[in-house]
Amino acid sequence: MTISVRNLLRLETQWTPSGEDRPLAYALTLTNASDRPISGFRLCISGPGRIDPAATIEGGSLRTRLSNYAEFAPPEGFVLHPNTAWTVTARGLSYPLRHWTDGTNTAYVVFDDGTNLPVTVMPSRSSGDNASPKRGADVYPVPDIAPAAVSIVPWPNEVSVTGRRGVPLGLAPRPDCDEASRAIAAFDELATSLFPVEGIVRPEAEGGLAVALRRQDGMTAEAYSILFTEEGMTLTAASQAGFLYGLITLGQMLRGARLHPQTFLFPLEGEIRDEPWARWRGTHLDVARQFYGSAEIAQFLRVLAWNKLNRFHWHLSDDEAWRVEIEAYPELVATGAWRGHGLAIPSLLGSGAAPTGGYYTKAAIRQIVDLATRLSIDVVPEIDMPGHCYSVLQSLPSLRDPDEQGEYFSIQGFPNNCLNPAREETYAFVEKLLDELLELFPSRTIHVGADEVPAGAWEGSPQAMAHLKALGGGGTAELQAHFLQRVQASLTARGRITGAWEEAAHGGGIDKASCYLNGWHTVEISAKLASEGYDIVVCPGQVYYLDMANSPAWSEPGAGWAGWSDAEKIYGFDPVEGWSDTQRQHFLGVQTCIWSEPMTDRGVFDRLIFPRISALAETGWTTPPKKSWDRFRAMVGLMPLLYGIRA
Repeated sequence: MTISVRNLLRLETQWTPSGEDRPLAYALTLTNASDRPISGFRLCISGPGRIDPAATIEGGSLRTRLSNYAEFAPPEGFVLHPNTAWTVTARGLSYPLRHWTDGTNTAYVVFDDGTNLPVTVMPSRSSGDNASPKRGADVYPVPDIAPAAVSIVPWPNEVSVTGRRGVPLGLAPRPDCDEASRAIAAFDELATSLFPVEGIVRPEAEGGLAVALRRQDGMTAEAYSILFTEEGMTLTAASQAGFLYGLITLGQMLRGARLHPQTFLFPLEGEIRDEPWARWRGTHLDVARQFYGSAEIAQFLRVLAWNKLNRFHWHLSDDEAWRVEIEAYPELVATGAWRGHGLAIPSLLGSGAAPTGGYYTKAAIRQIVDLATRLSIDVVPEIDMPGHCYSVLQSLPSLRDPDEQGEYFSIQGFPNNCLNPAREETYAFVEKLLDELLELFPSRTIHVGADEVPAGAWEGSPQAMAHLKALGGGGTAELQAHFLQRVQASLTARGRITGAWEEAAHGGGIDKASCYLNGWHTVEISAKLASEGYDIVVCPGQVYYLDMANSPAWSEPGAGWAGWSDAEKIYGFDPVEGWSDTQRQHFLGVQTCIWSEPMTDRGVFDRLIFPRISALAETGWTTPPKKSWDRFRAMVGLMPLLYGIRA
């Protein structure tokens, strides 16, 4: 349909949760504010909320539904005249709405002739709670009087400083070894990228205060110490990471004293001695549900480094998209990296009718990994398998069992989305994938996913059922375990550690000697797996999933299926409370997880991630007796955001 530029289509949505006197209802009202009538159309929507295929539809019909994408048609012969509205109501959602970002965030109409028009979408409203939708990170103002005289996040193990030096204009580090030189270069790049006009690193001729870097063998890899005297400062470490962390501490102290001289000082004398409490201090980022360009990933790594986080778990594939170039299978990015109307993957999670998406070329990945290495961050790539592979199977349908019958559905509503563990074609694919992936990522750890394989997966595959019988019986868990064991054997032979979500322990599990698991359901499950001998990174959804909202209020963005957690809750959470000494031996550390379903709005990203990621960073670095929420709250407002959007 061709219409004038004055045509306007607007969608308003209203969520009414079920109660004693009302049934659940999700009403979508499309208003034609244009100068022409429209007819012969379907309304296409997407957002984290999912219409149940068996929902009762009033005012129209549900024509298509895949996960969070749905198409509604008005009654036969319906005409939407100018300045009138059409409402279609769904009674039944397989993913109910808890926050405004759960609702529809993108819509368009498609006409019988195949043309389409975008629709302006208003934030979803809920009965009983219609405060303005919140965006941008909460402001944590720096107080006039803080519980500590110097500003450092995460807080060091030992801080014993006195006196007040005139705040230097910058720092002029002097190396005595190659590790120190590399750390200085990385710190200069880091500080300049995060705070481009502050001149944190500058020569003595421009007012930089000399900092002598001295190598001292025998210190642990990430440890450092800083000695302050009237004559100057000496930073001691045994590795590039230790030197870098010490410089970050000095940079934070300098910024605090410069920007808030009434609150913080730059010390004249004393010492800081420091090293992290946990080996693994990380964050996960899902780039499949939403795509982040290389520049965004690079800046995010810099933010992680400023928080002294040392692991970046890069979730590169999922049902909704595939994000890494693999030369052996160009179809993966040609098909799997893009979503849009009429494509193999429809307009999911805020993508509109036009093709939307992207992927990382090998050249881009090498640059990102090189940056992470300079910042002492280990990049752990994840290719999620055997489940969460809808994008893979849409790109490479030959991987399916051609005789498979029927459908099974993932919890997110994707049909038949798992690689088949009975087919040798599956393992040929995985081997070629690993050949290229391992060349890109030097990390000893490669993550293979293994989460949320649907119950009943592969039951319609004759090949899978015959294979299961040959294995001695069982079900989905046993088939997945067989698959994971073969993949792990390949990784082990290549000198790599296998990372996986906690479900990898099901059905017989994988070799504990060369793996670690992410414990994401509950801390109790993490403790149980540690008792069984698995090395564990603790990341429970109820606390460390940063896509969860900051509060239960509708006006907060984010998800709510696992609950909610604000910065104070994350900060005070003890990831190993009640663990035995034996269990603690298998505790690697902590990690936030950023699942990107609600992240269509970058203001929402900043609100969900900051300052909660800094709260996690202090949990991973600072020994529990040295933590203080009041101190942290006074300082965290100085920490950088990714997009710089504040509430």
